[in-house]
Amino acid sequence: MVQQLIIFLIFIAAAFYVGRLVYRNFSTKSGGCVKGCGSACSSIDFTKIQKNINSASQS
Repeated sequence: MVQQLIIFLIFIAAAFYVGRLVYRNFSTKSGGCVKGCGSACSSIDFTKIQKNINSASQS
């Protein structure tokens, strides 16, 4: 009986750990950056990217 209880507790702890990993992997970050550091990669300027593409294709 005690052995089954220990195994059950280990199983619950492992399931919680895996669930937490999955949740943290798919949860949204506040900055939108993969690293979540809030640096310059957190803001993407699509108009600037489009201008760069247009200027590169015209030359």
